[in-house]
Amino acid sequence: MSAAESDSPIVKRDDLILVTGATGFIGSKLVGSLLDRGFRNLRCFARPSSEMAGVEALRGRYGDGARVEVVKGNLGSKEDCAAATKNVAVIYHLAAGRGEKSFADAFYNSVVTTRNLLEASINHQYLRRFVNMSSFSVYTNRQKPRWRLLDESCPVEQRAELRGDAYSFAKIKQDEIVADYGKKFGIPYVIVRPGYVYGPGNEGITGRVGVGTFGLFLHLGGSNTIPFTYVDNCVEAITLAGLKRGVDSEVFNIVDDNLPSSRQFLRQYKRSVKSFKSIYVPHAASYMLCSLWERYSAWSEGQLPPAFNLKDWHVSWKKTRYSNQKLKARLGWTPTVSTAEGMTRFFEACRNRGRHA
Repeated sequence: MSAAESDSPIVKRDDLILVTGATGFIGSKLVGSLLDRGFRNLRCFARPSSEMAGVEALRGRYGDGARVEVVKGNLGSKEDCAAATKNVAVIYHLAAGRGEKSFADAFYNSVVTTRNLLEASINHQYLRRFVNMSSFSVYTNRQKPRWRLLDESCPVEQRAELRGDAYSFAKIKQDEIVADYGKKFGIPYVIVRPGYVYGPGNEGITGRVGVGTFGLFLHLGGSNTIPFTYVDNCVEAITLAGLKRGVDSEVFNIVDDNLPSSRQFLRQYKRSVKSFKSIYVPHAASYMLCSLWERYSAWSEGQLPPAFNLKDWHVSWKKTRYSNQKLKARLGWTPTVSTAEGMTRFFEACRNRGRHA
């Protein structure tokens, strides 16, 4: 294969591409990224209740030069999945259950729906790549090959249910079923795991920095590096994951360069957006808090939910470094927005949200 062939995408510009979760914070930008790259045959799948203004605006911007099909349905329906995946060459699966408290709901909205898409793709026998959107939350961050470094070689949590986090539990199971279908049925897939995706449209402070559970912001991150990725950079990586040759069955973590510490981020947020009181909780103290909370939750047989536990402490507040070297080397990715510029845009969006709240 020549260099030109190896650099060419796995699909043609007029091949059909499906994006689930197309109206979301990341999904709408992914649609725009594909259109910008010259792909002109897109199918955007969304829930019936989804707001379609963003996708409709993209369709209007590119006019007759692009076919942007909008499909509303339920990925829990096998019939809807069969219709959505017909003649599709690449699937970007971004739709997932977020915010569910119930493990059963999270499992249904992330795992069952993914299985339905995979089954439909097997029946059509047309798929060239299935890109599954995962999360950093699937990693255990314990017993790693390299102590403080978290990369794609690190172990995934084996007992996610003990974290008390339905989203992480469902994401781990979702990754497992994608890999299983790849092995058993030959479905070509890539798994992408973004860190914390930020930017205009997602202006919250990540729990990796701290929590406001007790009516006062507890700063738990301290000197920890926060695995930020600006939304445009994240979308660029996801786009490449669906198009690049020779990366089937691989996992890619998505984080930006020059990542700030939790302390640096919080200080800049207070200066740029608004000032508020916070209390720094040293790592030893936060570790003890999580340990005691976990023990009491077990002793009370769940009367106090395990909102703070040691598994979660290792994921969110343990001192950790992050790598994007595989992303750069295998996908040829580089961040299009620097962390300094991304933070400037983010803080401006936060200020604007505050003015219009």
